[in-house]
Amino acid sequence: MSREEVYERLNAVFQDVFDDETITVNDGTTANDIEEWDSLEHINLIVAVEEEFGIKFGMGEVNGMKNVGEMVDIILKKS
Repeated sequence: MSREEVYERLNAVFQDVFDDETITVNDGTTANDIEEWDSLEHINLIVAVEEEFGIKFGMGEVNGMKNVGEMVDIILKKS
């Protein structure tokens, strides 16, 4: 799976979780960039990403993610 394919699927997940069709994420996207992205929505997002890609993030991975690019790196490693 390519990085571009991951982003295509992630954009759909973000749009669904945050109910906003205009969201487009990139390597530098953080919670500060999406108004509705709070701690509760973060949990929903992680669960939705895990379901979409058939992976499980470790607690250390979740806590260590500083932006969407790091999430993509982990997805690519686990896929």
